[in-house]
Amino acid sequence: MNTLNLTNNRGITIAIFVVVMSFSFIACGDKTESVIIEGERHEIPSLKEYDIITIISDSGITRYRLTSQELLVYDKASEPHSIFPQGVYLERFDQNYNIDAHLTANRAKYFEQKALWQLNDSVKIVNLEGEIFETDELFWNQNEGRIYTEQFMKITQSDKIITGDGFESNETMTQYVIKRPKGIFQMGDEGELVEIEGEPQTENESQTEN
Repeated sequence: MNTLNLTNNRGITIAIFVVVMSFSFIACGDKTESVIIEGERHEIPSLKEYDIITIISDSGITRYRLTSQELLVYDKASEPHSIFPQGVYLERFDQNYNIDAHLTANRAKYFEQKALWQLNDSVKIVNLEGEIFETDELFWNQNEGRIYTEQFMKITQSDKIITGDGFESNETMTQYVIKRPKGIFQMGDEGELVEIEGEPQTENESQTEN
């Protein structure tokens, strides 16, 4: 199997790493509904939150902001979970309260017992180094410390674009693997993309430091 293994040793912190932290701190929104509907309890949400804006602090310093238009909690389901049907937007702040990383997804789902996030539909992550990760589906397993997808992934760096199917990373996005590379495109002198020739190397043969 062809894989592309990339390593960044500068200790990049990725925005998605704090999504699970933020979930524990969701406190309120502009409107809250306790849902009482006849029917199977596992099929209906027990709680609805609207227009959620959550500020997360570390040692008294504001670090993150999570925004979502709607949250549905299904705590009576056989597999308890929460759904963000209108998506999530997460921002990370630096010491001067400037946004230095962010994540967006048009839909999100969190499985409480598995500590698993599922992000869907135009998932986009921008990390502290400005690298952009784009896919239509992304999972993050908190228990395993693993971020992954079997879908198409596009990674935009300062000087090139990397594409392929299947992706796996550690929690901080310092080491990530594209399982089935499709192409590497170098930025030309005039901003055009030039595909780098040659067959993708196997995982053992290809390890690129950014």
